[in-house]
Amino acid sequence: MSQLEFQNNTSTERKTWFADVILPVPIPKMFTYRVPMEFNDSVCIGARVIVLFGHRKILTGVIGRLHETPPAKYDAKYLLELLDEEPVIQPLQINLLQWIADYYMCTLGEVLNMALPSGLKLSSESKVQLHSHFDYYESEIEFNEKETTIIEALLNDETLSYGDISRLVNQKTIYSLIKSLVYKGAVLLFEEVKEKYKPKKENRIRLAQALANDKKELESLFESIEKKPKQEAILLHYLQEVPVFNHPEKNKEGVEKNSFTQADLSASSLRTLIKNGVLEEFQVIISRFDNYDATLKEVTLTDIQQQAKDEIMASFNEKDISLLHGITGSGKTEIYISLIQDALEGESQVLYLLPEIALTTQIVSRLRKIFGDKMGVYHSKFSDNERVEVWKGVLSGKYQFVIGVRSAVFLPFDNLGLIIVDEEHESSYKQYDPAPRYNARDVSFVIAREHHAKVLLGSATPSIETQYHAQNGKYGLIQLNKRYGSGELPEFRVADMVRQKNKKLLKGEFSTELIEAITQALSLKEQVIVFQNRRGYSPYLICQECGWVPKCENCAVSLTYHQYKAEMRCHYCGYKEQVPSACEACGSTNMKTIGFGTEKLEEELSLLFPDAKVQRMDLDTTRRKNSYDTIIRDFENGDIDILVGTQMVSKGLDFDNVNLVGIFDIDRMLHFPDFRSYERTFQLSTQVSGRAGRREKKGKVIIQSRDTEQPILTQITTHNYPAFYKNELAERSLHGYPPFTRLINVIIKNKDAQLAKTAAIKLGNLLKEQLGTKRVLGPEEPLISRIRNEYLMELVIKLERSKINLTKVKSIIQEMALEVQQEKALKTSRIIFDVDPY
Repeated sequence: MSQLEFQNNTSTERKTWFADVILPVPIPKMFTYRVPMEFNDSVCIGARVIVLFGHRKILTGVIGRLHETPPAKYDAKYLLELLDEEPVIQPLQINLLQWIADYYMCTLGEVLNMALPSGLKLSSESKVQLHSHFDYYESEIEFNEKETTIIEALLNDETLSYGDISRLVNQKTIYSLIKSLVYKGAVLLFEEVKEKYKPKKENRIRLAQALANDKKELESLFESIEKKPKQEAILLHYLQEVPVFNHPEKNKEGVEKNSFTQADLSASSLRTLIKNGVLEEFQVIISRFDNYDATLKEVTLTDIQQQAKDEIMASFNEKDISLLHGITGSGKTEIYISLIQDALEGESQVLYLLPEIALTTQIVSRLRKIFGDKMGVYHSKFSDNERVEVWKGVLSGKYQFVIGVRSAVFLPFDNLGLIIVDEEHESSYKQYDPAPRYNARDVSFVIAREHHAKVLLGSATPSIETQYHAQNGKYGLIQLNKRYGSGELPEFRVADMVRQKNKKLLKGEFSTELIEAITQALSLKEQVIVFQNRRGYSPYLICQECGWVPKCENCAVSLTYHQYKAEMRCHYCGYKEQVPSACEACGSTNMKTIGFGTEKLEEELSLLFPDAKVQRMDLDTTRRKNSYDTIIRDFENGDIDILVGTQMVSKGLDFDNVNLVGIFDIDRMLHFPDFRSYERTFQLSTQVSGRAGRREKKGKVIIQSRDTEQPILTQITTHNYPAFYKNELAERSLHGYPPFTRLINVIIKNKDAQLAKTAAIKLGNLLKEQLGTKRVLGPEEPLISRIRNEYLMELVIKLERSKINLTKVKSIIQEMALEVQQEKALKTSRIIFDVDPY
């Protein structure tokens, strides 16, 4: 039944309706509840409701379906509360959530939990109240002093929270007290459900309307307070801010209460005027975001950019998805802006996806000048309340255009016309943990299909799959092979680290080429980026006497040394400990750091170039909300000479004064045990090198390698994407990897290593019987075999794209996994599915 049909029915007759509710629990179905009669006229699909789940659990859910059929196997409970009279999730979104659950082999509840911003979920607080049958004055039960204090407080207040009680009796742990009161029948416990989202409010002051409408009355008031200069000053301040007789309509808006404080006016006199009814204090809901005016009306495209845009529009006439393959610095963003303007003029909504929050800083400030307040920004560094405001802004139509990271695909659009996926190759679009393990790029294709919208993928180094589909005509393909304006691609040099080490020319781990190039750049007042895709000070510490390495107590990895905080840290589970002063195995104090992380590079560069300002940009330095913005702004303003960073520095940033990029350790990326290691190295190297020489001056890139004869280095240094693509595609075809196959990783986790192994072997055998031995690889221990005290085993399922019914195969995999988990000895094993894992 459609929402319109439902509403028409409710208006003509009173019926018993049932709501299928999506709940944030990992169970693969919706739950049916009875709709109370009083909700019949206001209940709607996509609204939030409060329900009782089980005997005691209160949950917030979303109505996914309305109908008249009661459940066959149980009596439906009533909805407890209807939170919204308008949907917070659009019907199209519910279809999307179901598709994500089906495709990525997880539950609808897990998808809802990811999709809905935390501020729209409810929180609950445990509360205590007196039992309705308990009479304190007639009771013969004995209570101790603290219990009596609690009961007497409850006689005055209807309810108390656990925190209230703790403060009341001056005792941190109060559970035994509450337990005793429950046992004696004096109190009841319940959960008070509260909305998390709180709109931002501002206190304002306005003149009483009677005075604003009567000039003589106001003059009379001034005469009466003539000998009260502080009150007179407040009134004069207000009238200066709000000329009530020239613009009477402005009196309703009033002025900010803070403006009186800022003007150093008397707070007590202000209170007196409010008390006497001269002024009125009231509250208004305001946005948490600053107001922005569009200062630029449009961008001007070059002839080459205009040609590319025309080709994109022609491609959209035939295909729903197109790839803009434009080299770094070719001006793809200007084309995006022009396309966005066209879509908005056609009254369609636009979603512009970026892979990293770091990218939003520069692009958002640029787009604000063109789109002003029409544009919303959505990413995880925002507070819960800020995310809800953007969500509600999309629902209300305030934001027709949103720029955001992968979670923005869940926003409640109802009329999308265009989705732009910038840097479409980026692994940041993939969610790894928790479920749903979705890829925002691929989800955008489904959203576009639901909305009949178009998708533009943009990249200087497209993923192998995307390029393959474009070459074979599934996607449109538009090439942009020239840099914007007079910019040229940078010049590459490869430093031979083995030869330099043998000749003892290295300074630490820096080649003479890189040291000399940095020296020259600094002398010319130019800026430098040094790229190392590993954070921390050093990958690990090792005892020089016995070889002992500090390990994480929860995961099968060595601890990374962070000098700044003087600690060893696990980047998988967050475990940390102090740096050992001596080897725990042999007692030796001869401990040495091995390898270079960004923190160590920052220190070394500061020692080598003491007059330069060196700054690091990685996950450790950008945890706070505005830390990205601060670092990037300082670099743009020339307050940083050398920026050391992980892949954050490689993505889409545009700096006028950077003419040198150093790629510190390319070999570690190339030899990472992953079939995509060459692809990712090519992409990262090309992207980070694109930060060099983006204006008139030709940039320089220096790559440090221990094997300078590797063919991929030639492909990188000559910007030869076609040769790289051809070689990589041949390798994928030979070994049966995407785009020729689909992959599903099945991860088995258990706190007992042997049980994890047994479950994996059993599941592997069952799947091989069903799917064939060639399609099921493993089980094997993954590269990291223990994380957060759980042992891991892994199966990889390879499915030929043209020969397999994917839906049927997924159903078989889930059935076999359930069979394994139903075995008593193996039921503690968790089985996780990761579809399209890389």
